[in-house]
Amino acid sequence: MSPAHTEQRQFPVLEDCLQLGGITLTRLAERVGRTPFYAYEREHIQSRIALLRSTLPPELQLHYAIKANPMPALVQMMGSLVDGFDVASGGELKTALDAGMPPSHISFAGPGKTSSELRCAIAAGVLLHLESEEEMARAARIGEQMGLTPRVAVRVNPEFELKYAGMKMAGGARQFGVDAERVPAMLRKLGALGLDFQGFHLFCGAQNLSSRAICEAQRLCVELGLRLAAHAPAPLRVLNIGGGFGVPYFPGERALDLPAVADGLHETMLGLTAESPQTRLVLELGRYLVAESGVYVCRVLERKVSHGQVFVITDGGMHHHLAASGNFGQVIRKNYPVAIGNRMQAGPREIATVVGPLCTPLDTLADSMELARAEPGDFVVVFQSGAYGLTASPTAFLSHPLPLEVLV
Repeated sequence: MSPAHTEQRQFPVLEDCLQLGGITLTRLAERVGRTPFYAYEREHIQSRIALLRSTLPPELQLHYAIKANPMPALVQMMGSLVDGFDVASGGELKTALDAGMPPSHISFAGPGKTSSELRCAIAAGVLLHLESEEEMARAARIGEQMGLTPRVAVRVNPEFELKYAGMKMAGGARQFGVDAERVPAMLRKLGALGLDFQGFHLFCGAQNLSSRAICEAQRLCVELGLRLAAHAPAPLRVLNIGGGFGVPYFPGERALDLPAVADGLHETMLGLTAESPQTRLVLELGRYLVAESGVYVCRVLERKVSHGQVFVITDGGMHHHLAASGNFGQVIRKNYPVAIGNRMQAGPREIATVVGPLCTPLDTLADSMELARAEPGDFVVVFQSGAYGLTASPTAFLSHPLPLEVLV
């Protein structure tokens, strides 16, 4: 049902039809009422978080990065499973607050925060991750105007990067955070401004499947945080070391060795506790919690043969799922795991290219992939679609309707 040699979550099949949340795909499509749609499984998300809780050190705080999937119902469910939320916009902040997460358990990161966003965050009492000296000065001015003391942490751009990360976000020149060598001087100004210093945020990269690289980056993040804490105007209470845990998408990729990561974190936390026992270590995960819980489902409209190549034309595509089209950071395009969801086990197979209705050759969900022979009315399913799907896509392109989202 998915490319060989890729270790990933497997959905059950009943009578040749995929099951989601205990419901067959055909029945689920009837309940949703139309295609395309995204579906996310509650049970898988709950199981993934339970696995993390039982494997990682119990003192570790687990936060959900809402940018991975901000569907309100999903975020509401997450609120009872994790220790906090991390947001990256005023809209995500509203989603987090609406879900009932206490403001003291919400952090707000990201460059280019507007003054309006800063006011909302300061008024709510969430933890601001300062991305620059200028943002620090604006936060101080706004806090003074409002008669409130902003709670802040400094986002640090370290000298090192997360090796083998699918997306590197630290090391060298970056728009994220404050270069490590500038942080001591910034902390002196922060103390003079009277801001409520809480700690540091270090996020080195995303989508990493190497436990060794993740452990090394986590150790270096903690060591750097402790060194910088010597310049801080208050004790180090929070150290957010990001996440970066990846999931397998493509042939040959192997799932992250979570026990190995846990072993490394245990050693790292021993050092942190010995030197700074009051510090809470925060792990911020998004993709790892939700990616494998979700599928994107669209319906086959017609088959077309051009110069001997079979095209399966659907009512969904790049405008709903940019990542699956290969246009969300891939250097060389690779197929996401894709299947004909109502023809999972039996029947003839063929090499086909799955495309959507957009007027661009970029609108490709599967390129020359072996699939069950699809007919009009069948369902194309893109797996690993629970993270960076709908809200990471150009939904306004060509003005097609938005897909629905369901939590099952």
